[in-house]
Amino acid sequence: MTIRVLVVDDQAMVRESFRVALDSQPDVEVAGEAGTGAEAVALARDLAPDVVLMDVRMPVMDGLQATRHIVGSGDAPPKVLVLTTFDLDEHVYGALRAGASGFMLKDAPLSDLINAVRVVAAGHALFAPSVTRRLVAAYADRAPGKPSDAALRHLTPREVEVLRLIARGLSNAEIAGALTIAEQTAKSHVSRVLTKLGLRDRAQAVVLAYECGLVVPAG
Repeated sequence: MTIRVLVVDDQAMVRESFRVALDSQPDVEVAGEAGTGAEAVALARDLAPDVVLMDVRMPVMDGLQATRHIVGSGDAPPKVLVLTTFDLDEHVYGALRAGASGFMLKDAPLSDLINAVRVVAAGHALFAPSVTRRLVAAYADRAPGKPSDAALRHLTPREVEVLRLIARGLSNAEIAGALTIAEQTAKSHVSRVLTKLGLRDRAQAVVLAYECGLVVPAG
């Protein structure tokens, strides 16, 4: 299956470099380009891409607003992969709250970008989870209306532990190893946690776990 990508950035040269890199892959196709968040929302609706590669700072409508519009539209909206830089770390947390499936650092190699697109298209919520975990932890306590522990009251003790491991960036296989259970069992636990909490994906699970204080930043 070919992964169709919408590239969104206000710099034409950046969009072109991404297009060349992505189109060079046999399983990836750039379906379109947008220079503003408003254009991104319109093209996401018209082109129905699998993944939207979204810059944060753009005119007319920024990437976070565009992400909220795109993720909130339709029954099967595109996955959004947000681009950020270390001097704009606060946008990572905002992006995850807006519904993004993950993020990329803008100075990462193009090979990492290509891999990130594949990871997100496959339904995996977080790319570079160790970095995401640190950034989410740093900004979660700034969020208004933080949920309380009551949000976890419908989870069993085992499911709470699974949520804690998700928030630490562990894969299903790593969760299975940590709990000494089969990987398929771990996958089932993860699915039940997301369903019970009404979460779309693992990215939202990470945000909620930090907001509830289930996990805290290391150190």
